[in-house]
Amino acid sequence: METMTATIERTTARTDAPVAETRHIAETTRERAARYVFGGIRIALGWTFLWAFLDKVFGLGFATEAKNAWINGGSPTKGFLTFGAAGPFADFYNGIAGAAWADVLFMAGLAAIGVALLLGIGMRVAAVAGAVLYVMMWTVVLPPGNNPFMDEHLINAALLVGLALVNAGATLGLGATWAKLPIVRRFPWLR
Repeated sequence: METMTATIERTTARTDAPVAETRHIAETTRERAARYVFGGIRIALGWTFLWAFLDKVFGLGFATEAKNAWINGGSPTKGFLTFGAAGPFADFYNGIAGAAWADVLFMAGLAAIGVALLLGIGMRVAAVAGAVLYVMMWTVVLPPGNNPFMDEHLINAALLVGLALVNAGATLGLGATWAKLPIVRRFPWLR
């Protein structure tokens, strides 16, 4: 059976070299497919964050009714953190439920993480912020309803970190272009 390969160009920057060196590396069909799968997963996770933001802002009737929309004076954190929090952190979450600062931070996080993941930019920052948000959502209801400790929040947190590690923003996204920006080259944590 014949293996199909494609030639891609990867640039590796060495700190001891004055100029980045370019190498040609053959990519197998499986590696290319994996890049696209991870790019697709990145976009899907980005959409879940952005959709949660849009639904809470406009009350599109999925998780948030129009009368409870943020633009109609509703609080994105009050309902769930007041009535849904359970377990060892319930008092903490009850205490911040509906606070203006909590609403703004939560909504800014949803929007920024969603946009970054959809575009494939700022993957390192988005992965850390998204993982922290997922772990916090996991701690709202402990233990989870269907398992002693594991649920999709922890899995998605780990997946976000993995997507940043495999540079998933470069496929089906603007990650490669983003990485070339002078500020991103100067501060690699912005990749």
